[in-house]
Amino acid sequence: MKKQNYLKRFIPYYKPHLKLFIIDMVCAFIISVFNLVYPYITKEIINTYVPQKMLYFMLAGLGALLVLYVIKAVLNYVLQYWGHLVGVRMQADMRSELFRHLQKLPFSYFDENKTGVIMSRMTNDLFQISELAHHGPEDVFLSVITIIGAFIVLLTINVYLALIVFACVPVIVVCAVVLRKRMKKVSAEVRVAQGEINADIESAVSGIRVSRAYGAEAHECEKFERGNAEFVRAKSGQYKVMGQFFSSMNFFMDFLYFAVLLAGGLFFYYNKINAGEFTAFVLYITTLISPIRTLVSIYEQIQDGMTGFKRFCDIMDAEPEKESVNALNPDILRGEIEFDNVTFGYGSDEGRSVISGFSMKIPAGKTIALVGPSGGGKTTICHLIPRFYEVDSGTITVDGYPVKDLNRSVLRKNIGIVQQDVFLFNGTIRENIAYGDFSASEDDITAAAKKANIHDYIMGLPDGYDTNVGERGVKLSGGQKQRVSIARAFLKNPPVLILDEATSALDNATEMLIQDALAHLSEGRTTLVVAHRLSTVKNADEIIVVTPEGIAERGTHEQLIAQNGMYKELYEYQFKNL
Repeated sequence: MKKQNYLKRFIPYYKPHLKLFIIDMVCAFIISVFNLVYPYITKEIINTYVPQKMLYFMLAGLGALLVLYVIKAVLNYVLQYWGHLVGVRMQADMRSELFRHLQKLPFSYFDENKTGVIMSRMTNDLFQISELAHHGPEDVFLSVITIIGAFIVLLTINVYLALIVFACVPVIVVCAVVLRKRMKKVSAEVRVAQGEINADIESAVSGIRVSRAYGAEAHECEKFERGNAEFVRAKSGQYKVMGQFFSSMNFFMDFLYFAVLLAGGLFFYYNKINAGEFTAFVLYITTLISPIRTLVSIYEQIQDGMTGFKRFCDIMDAEPEKESVNALNPDILRGEIEFDNVTFGYGSDEGRSVISGFSMKIPAGKTIALVGPSGGGKTTICHLIPRFYEVDSGTITVDGYPVKDLNRSVLRKNIGIVQQDVFLFNGTIRENIAYGDFSASEDDITAAAKKANIHDYIMGLPDGYDTNVGERGVKLSGGQKQRVSIARAFLKNPPVLILDEATSALDNATEMLIQDALAHLSEGRTTLVVAHRLSTVKNADEIIVVTPEGIAERGTHEQLIAQNGMYKELYEYQFKNL
């Protein structure tokens, strides 16, 4: 995307806040006009009021100046408060838009992008964008008006002196343009380094129990320091270019002031201008230098803001999950699932298929178990049914509907999933169970918890269902988290259940209780069970042994034992020491 397109995409975010933005710009315009009045009044006092002893006019002029200063103070308050409010509201709009877009992105996007980097874009980058949204137009507008106004007034004082002074301006512009590209490049490098640090911190904090358990604190610190050193390197490069940029700009500002004193002094010496005009000229140059310095200083902010906006656009341009043009919306699905010659591989493993030419049919209401060695694609099969990923070839159907033609929300509404890696949101137990059905009553939530054999434990807690589970459910044990997750599936009450190692975190006694509940829940529903503990799938209607090469065996527990194949070997291995 070309650079100018980013500006076109940025401007529409002002539209919902146009009223405040216009007020901000009007205040900036009035302030810039006021800045031009002070040197003029000074000139009149020196040239007219004092020499002619016009005390009344001098006091009136000073009184008017004081009134302008009071009004200017009020206008500056508006700029600072309402101006920043425009930036904050635009930031909130972008953050909401970004968050909603993230909810629509496919799982593959999150496989390839670190959580910390995404967080950096939602916080650091959007903050820089909000600062640009406020200060950018306001400071640029105020500075440009002041520069133009000062130039016009200077021309009325002495055309030749004004032209001499403004001959320096093109040199300043050329210098800024030369360093512009380097500033943009190093700013982007700093953003990347900052995102990597955030990702390292997020990973280290989330996995702190693992690092402590393995005594890997030193390793984590070393890994962080590498990222930290890269950030210092990138930031050092940025400050080096900034140093060159600002030192050059400041030199030209000082030289501009020097040129005014030299040329103005000569003009005054040769009686081309009088004392009041010389004083006013110096004051107007001071007034002129201030907005030029502002433009120079805001350049870094513009670079940071536009770099942040580009990174914002990078996420917004990521392709969301697509719905079919005429997506089907059946009211309810019975749950007959069929895989027909399906091939799939994750994007990062180009050329390697996790499953290849896979075919399988699950009759509605039946319980099918997937077993076999790790890496056979059992969990991948579970992810393809709710269309978390798109298949490379082949077709998956539910009740005869290709899943690619079904509305995703309708498809997923009819599927309940309990995974091995349970994720609980930072909130109460009630809130986490209610994820199964946000419209559920308190009685429904309680009933689901009872079926998952977690109700008695919850009621024993001081806050009961209002107990906060902590980040990722850290305040609960593995078995308790698993049962909350199972309660969530009970509450959803879908026609299709996917149990991916659903009881793996439970002790044997608790597992027996849960197995009875899951057996009851599975009645009349299509249930796909992934399990390594073969004792949990003995009663499945059909057991399918999945290997990296495909389906090796299938049948009931008794039939597979009788075949003396891989299933029997796995089964006897698990129970050989019992």
